[in-house]
Amino acid sequence: MSSTITRGGFDVVFGGLDGRPADHDESGTPVAPLAPARPEHWLVHTDGRRDPLPVRRWHGPPEPAIEAVAARCTGPTIDLGCGPGRLTMALAQRGLVALGVDISAEAVRLTWDRGVVALRRDVFEPLPGEGRWAHALLVDGNIGIGGDPVRLLRRCGALIAADGTLVIEVDPPGAGLWQGQAYVLSGSSGEGKGQGPAFRWARVGAEAVACTAAAAGLRVANSFRSGPRWFAELVRS
Repeated sequence: MSSTITRGGFDVVFGGLDGRPADHDESGTPVAPLAPARPEHWLVHTDGRRDPLPVRRWHGPPEPAIEAVAARCTGPTIDLGCGPGRLTMALAQRGLVALGVDISAEAVRLTWDRGVVALRRDVFEPLPGEGRWAHALLVDGNIGIGGDPVRLLRRCGALIAADGTLVIEVDPPGAGLWQGQAYVLSGSSGEGKGQGPAFRWARVGAEAVACTAAAAGLRVANSFRSGPRWFAELVRS
């Protein structure tokens, strides 16, 4: 891919779980169960941080945090880095015009399988409805796309209408701002681990949102939490 994630960087985590019945994790959040030998996946950052990827959550129905994001949307919404489409589906279930966008062909296929519309596209390439979306969304760590949060937020600002909003998920306070490279590491119990291609990535902590948004011509209108997860709602300055 051109400017965001190497094609195939996340593809390995999108296959193989669709169509399975939902279960629940320890917190009561619905998830799609893994078969015993399913690989596990981590996002490994070049600064040494290693985050487990919540693959079951991505493939499951919308969890409370996703419903909280969807509840803030009242008009046409574009879900950037939609993955298997659970947020796009939550938007459509509320009667909203919703479009998922992802660089992964498998993610786009899975989103269509949920009965909602998705487009295979780099977020920095031309997209439908530029400047007219009521809301744009970056959840599940997608503020990291491209490794340059200011550039990404500036791009998202160009997608929304003058009175539109951009809802982003960020790291908890204390994470600061990090930019570098990352890769997906996959493996299962008793097996070797496979490393995917490296791609540019970033992290933004809650305390770094305001200055990052300001550099992109945006400002924080609101912030909210859902359980342990942190979100910010941005508007044009």
